[in-house]
Amino acid sequence: MPRESPYTIELSEHERTNLETLARRYTSPYRDVLRAKIILYAAQGLPNNVIAARLDTPRKIVSKWRKRFFESRLPGLDEQPRGGAPARFSPQRRRRRQSARL
Repeated sequence: MPRESPYTIELSEHERTNLETLARRYTSPYRDVLRAKIILYAAQGLPNNVIAARLDTPRKIVSKWRKRFFESRLPGLDEQPRGGAPARFSPQRRRRRQSARL
């Protein structure tokens, strides 16, 4: 039996317009487009497993973004600081070291 999400999404006209624009923009990062589509499908009342199947993404990802949007609205879809120690080497320096080993 599929689980129902406790996070029901209802969008204001402003939110819907922003999300639809983001979902259609070709120059947006894929992660932003995916998040916008998840929320638009959730606003249609689709369950997480159906959204996950349509977008070919894990159900846990759909659940995560639905919850974040429910709690923080549009700002909840932005990148948040990640935990852990800061990187000691830049990506460019790592590439130079790898190519030097070859």
